[in-house]
Amino acid sequence: MRFRVFRWSPGTAARFEEFPIDLGDGTTVLDALVRLRETRVPDLAFRYACRVGMCGSCAMVVNGRERWACRTRLVRLGATAVTVRPLYHFPLIRDLVVDMAPFVAKQRLVRGAFVPGARALESGPSGPSGRAAVDAAIECIGCGACVSACTMVRWDPAFPGPAALNRAFTLAADPRDGGAPARRDALFGEDGVWRCHGQAQCTAVCPMELSPTDSILRLRRMAVRSLFLRT
Repeated sequence: MRFRVFRWSPGTAARFEEFPIDLGDGTTVLDALVRLRETRVPDLAFRYACRVGMCGSCAMVVNGRERWACRTRLVRLGATAVTVRPLYHFPLIRDLVVDMAPFVAKQRLVRGAFVPGARALESGPSGPSGRAAVDAAIECIGCGACVSACTMVRWDPAFPGPAALNRAFTLAADPRDGGAPARRDALFGEDGVWRCHGQAQCTAVCPMELSPTDSILRLRRMAVRSLFLRT
């Protein structure tokens, strides 16, 4: 198999370098990258930590789709060539490593931290039924794959993006949280949830099988209900 890897460092031109890779049934994209660095390309830069599909730090674009390198087996791609590049919409640091600072900034934009409200001492988000409402969204681990897949992130820098809006939904659905007023402009202003085109690319690529698209739609419904309650 031909293995094409994106290479870039400050002061050099972006390019793809190609290497032959011997496949085993269990060889993952991450295995191939580690092998290349150990045997042929000692300065190849990429991120990984747990290597078992739990941390999300090895998120990258493999054959045009956002994936975790440690979960992606080469033989299952069904291709004679595999192309690996860094996530889209993030500043490059080097090779496959991107700067996650914009991801953190968008979380801050939507006030993604829990703010204790009047009901903060309750045991959970409105009991078992309330917890069920956010179960499908609360397991995001911040890998950035959904942000890379979102076209609106590219065209509107002020758009919070699917990960941040997904986080905001988990807080908006939690009656113990008191931060809703501070989030209102970021969520429901001109660059907020109404900017999402509902293409669901974020949902399609989420390795955790979450649906940021659904979270955004729920935020929209909350916004509409709040308008009727004011009248």
